Amino acid sequence: MTEHNDLPAFARDAINLASPRLGAEAIFASDDFFAPKDRLLQDQAPVFIADKFDDHGKWMDGWESRRRRDAGHDHCIVRLGIQGEIEGVDIDTSHFTGNYPRAAALEACLSDGPPDAETQWTEIVPATPLGPDSHHFIPVANRGTYNHLRFNIYPDGGVARLRVYGEPVRDLKGHNGSDVVELSALSNGGRVIGYNDAHYGSVWSLLLAGRGVNMGDGWETRRRREPGNDWIIVQLGAPGTVERIEVDTAHFKGNYPDRCSLQGALIGSGTNESVITQSIFWDELLGQQKLQADHIHLFEGNAIKALGPVSHVKLNIFPDGGISRLRIFGQPQT
Repeated sequence: MTEHNDLPAFARDAINLASPRLGAEAIFASDDFFAPKDRLLQDQAPVFIADKFDDHGKWMDGWESRRRRDAGHDHCIVRLGIQGEIEGVDIDTSHFTGNYPRAAALEACLSDGPPDAETQWTEIVPATPLGPDSHHFIPVANRGTYNHLRFNIYPDGGVARLRVYGEPVRDLKGHNGSDVVELSALSNGGRVIGYNDAHYGSVWSLLLAGRGVNMGDGWETRRRREPGNDWIIVQLGAPGTVERIEVDTAHFKGNYPDRCSLQGALIGSGTNESVITQSIFWDELLGQQKLQADHIHLFEGNAIKALGPVSHVKLNIFPDGGISRLRIFGQPQT
């Protein structure tokens, strides 16, 4: 198994845009006789069950086509859950040993509907050799904004998982109307740029739609054994004036934070590292608030300080614990 510290930066820090939790779907496969295309995108790690067979043969946890008897190759078309800028991919052939493809390539497009024969595809990963039972982390040089992929395997075989790491892209600057927007949502371009600890869960699930499905669906820190508090920084999809804040501790009962607060700032430029350093001095957006177990906490009106437009928020939790969702609602700056 690949250790977290051995992963490339894109696999550690970016979001899997091909996650079913974001709504991603394998919408077409040239062939999936041995194992259905849907398994290619599953969030959980692939497994191998030695004595499991089905009507088509050996059960495999992934997408697997039949053996080709012509000069062609197989492919699968994936609709990403959120359109975004792709930084890198992981083509995972775990448990595929004598039946993995010899090579794979990826093409991408930005399309209003399902791709068709007229779709113009851009190659983002050229044909790359694959090995058996391995992760293949491949950076992407052509970082346009895409929402569909064509995953080509040469000539046939099985792949356990395809992970597509990148950053969501959505332009909220042209938003009109009086309705507030969830500025922090992944689907609106919100993203996590830093945190001091994330021992449990996935930090990006903090910005997902809906409530957490269980205690693992959120951001949770280890038990703090020293003075201080834990924190996480979110870059909003667009700068905006905050009107409502929701902090949801769904499923966190014996391990929710005692209190929370938020800071905010309007950042014009800088690296993630410089923004994290500056965050020490950001103004208070929401003063310390007492939290409850397994509860949606709503803050609005006078509880929110009038800072004007902010582009980044820092959620502080005291002293440690788990938060399922953070939602920042407001009017995008035009």
